[in-house]
Amino acid sequence: MQRVEMDRTITVAEQLNDDGGPVVLVNKFDVDPAEVDDFIAVWADDAAFMKRQPGFISTQLHRGIAGSCVFLNVAVWESTEHFRAAFTNPEFTRKLAGYPPSAAASPHLFRKVAVPGICVV
Repeated sequence: MQRVEMDRTITVAEQLNDDGGPVVLVNKFDVDPAEVDDFIAVWADDAAFMKRQPGFISTQLHRGIAGSCVFLNVAVWESTEHFRAAFTNPEFTRKLAGYPPSAAASPHLFRKVAVPGICVV
């Protein structure tokens, strides 16, 4: 599986050095139409692994509409430390080889932003 950084200036590897509180992983996947079923099966296996890891809160896979083969995974973790432990776990990194050849992933970590009158942290 290819990795394409979402941010041109900060890599997901650099983000793993952050020791802050709750984070949201947003991971965009581009997949060849012929490999969609394989992609979903591998993603489900990865999600089941992550679900068993300390600090995991939730995950949801989304697919673009109208035949799109773009997927978006949104996962919530208690902390960067928890996500880092799961993301760098050798069992998880071995699982990445199971993704279809066309799959390109763009993982990035986010935190909520408070905007007065609109949303809170």
